[in-house]
Amino acid sequence: MTDKTINKAGSVRRVTEAEMAEQRDYISRIRAILAQRNDKPKAFVETYGCQQNSSDSEKIKGMLSDMGYEITDEIDGADLVLYNTCAVRENAELRVFGNLGALKHKKRRNPDMIIGVCGCMMQQEHIANTIKTKYKHVDMVFGTHALYRFPQILDEALKHTRVFDIENEDGAIFEEISVKRDAPPLAKVPIMYGCNNFCSYCVVPYVRGRERSRSAEDILAECRRVADEGYKEIMLLGQNVNSYGNDLPSGTSFSELLKLVCRTEGIERIRFMTSHPKDLSDDLIEVMASEPKICNQLHLPIQSGSNKVLKEMNRGYTREQYMERLKKVRRAIPDIVLTTDIIVGFPTETNEDFNETLSVLKEVEYDMIFSFIYSKRVGTPAAKMPDVLTDEEKHRNFDEMLKVQNEISKRKNETYAGTVQKVLVEGLSKTNDKTLTGRTEGGKVVNFSCSDNNDLSLSDYVGKIVDVKITSVQTWSLFGETEN
Repeated sequence: MTDKTINKAGSVRRVTEAEMAEQRDYISRIRAILAQRNDKPKAFVETYGCQQNSSDSEKIKGMLSDMGYEITDEIDGADLVLYNTCAVRENAELRVFGNLGALKHKKRRNPDMIIGVCGCMMQQEHIANTIKTKYKHVDMVFGTHALYRFPQILDEALKHTRVFDIENEDGAIFEEISVKRDAPPLAKVPIMYGCNNFCSYCVVPYVRGRERSRSAEDILAECRRVADEGYKEIMLLGQNVNSYGNDLPSGTSFSELLKLVCRTEGIERIRFMTSHPKDLSDDLIEVMASEPKICNQLHLPIQSGSNKVLKEMNRGYTREQYMERLKKVRRAIPDIVLTTDIIVGFPTETNEDFNETLSVLKEVEYDMIFSFIYSKRVGTPAAKMPDVLTDEEKHRNFDEMLKVQNEISKRKNETYAGTVQKVLVEGLSKTNDKTLTGRTEGGKVVNFSCSDNNDLSLSDYVGKIVDVKITSVQTWSLFGETEN
C-alpha cells in the first residue's frame, strides 16, 4: 500500500459547482465498482462529540449511501469503518485510539476492509502523525475541511492508496450533497461553521477554522426539504449561532434568520445551539419571546462563575454581564428552560473560584448543566498554564458541583408533577418497548404510556405533539401518560 498526502491551502470560500461535480463523478465511479459485487457492502460510521459532528456524519452517510453502501449499526461484518472524531476532550481521543487498535485484528482477517478516521482530531497534526506512524492499518485520514472531498479520498483508499487529507485550511462552504439523517421528527440544520472566539482552553477555532455562514437562501431551502420529508422540529447548529451573518454581504443577523425559518410550513418547533453570552442580543431575546415556533429553551454556556477565571479563559464577558443577560431572558420568557456548560479545574482556578461557580448554580438554578473537568488541548494558551489545584481537588470539586446541580434539577422537575405537557413524540423508549418517549418544548425528556391504547403504533404517534400528564419525575426525565 502506498501513501498519499493531499495538501491544499485556501481561505474561507464557497466550494464551486465544478468541484462538487468532480466529487459526484467519484461517487458514480465507486457506485459502479461496488455494483459488481455479489452483495451490498456495509458501512459503519461512529460519531464522537457535538451536534455539529453528528451533522457531518449525516453528510458522510448520505455520500456513502449514494455510492451504494448500506449503513449499518454493527461493526462486525462492515466493509468500511469510519470514526468521526472530537478534539474537545482527551477521553474521546483515547476511545478512538482504543477502537482503532481493536480493528487491527479485523483488518488482518479482512484485508479489503477500509478503515478511516476523520473530524476534529485529524486537524491536529500530532494526532494525525500518530495514526500515520503507529496505526498502519488505517487507510484514510481526513479533517473537517476535507469533508466535501470524501468521495475522492475513498476512491484513492479503494485503490489501496493510504490517504492523508489533513492540511489546515481556513475552511469552505459546500452545498448540494446528500444527507442521510436520523429518522424524524428532529432534523439538524447547520447554519454556520467555525469559531472566532479563541477561548484559551478551546481547540475548536484551530480544527474547524474561522466563522463562515451559509447563505440564508440555502438554509431556508434545506428547512423546506426537511419539512417535506416529514420532520417537525429543526435544530439550527453553529459553534456560536449569535454570530451568524457577520461574514455575509447581506448582513443577515441570526434573529432575522430565525424569523425567516419560522415561516417554514410544516415545521412546528425550532431550537438552536450554541449561543455565546457576549453576543446574545436584545433582538434575539425579543424574537425568541414573540415567535411561537421557537422553543422556550436556551443553552447559554457560562463555563465559570469567577471573573478572574472568565478573563483567563478569554470568554469576553463578566459574571455580572452574564447574569444581566439571563435576567433579560427570564423577564421576556418567564418559563424559559436554561442549560449551561461548566469547566471545573481550569489551570488557574482556585477553590475560591470554584465556590463562585457554585454560587452561580444556586442563584440561576439551571434545569441541567453539562460539566467537564478541564482537559488540556495541545496548541491552546491554557495548555501552557500551570495548575493551581491537584487532580484530587478537581475531582472533589466536580463531585460537589454535581451533587448541588442534581438537587436543583430534581427540584425543578418536581414542579412539572401533575401538569399537562405538550410532547413531540420521538419514538419508543430505549429502555422499555411499551413506552413512548419525546420532549417538551423546553427540551425535557418525557417517557409515557398511552392510557387509551395498549397496542402502541409508532405510525400513530411519532412526529405528533400529544398532551401528556406528568405523573412522576426523576432528576433527568419526566414520566406520564396521555390524556384520554
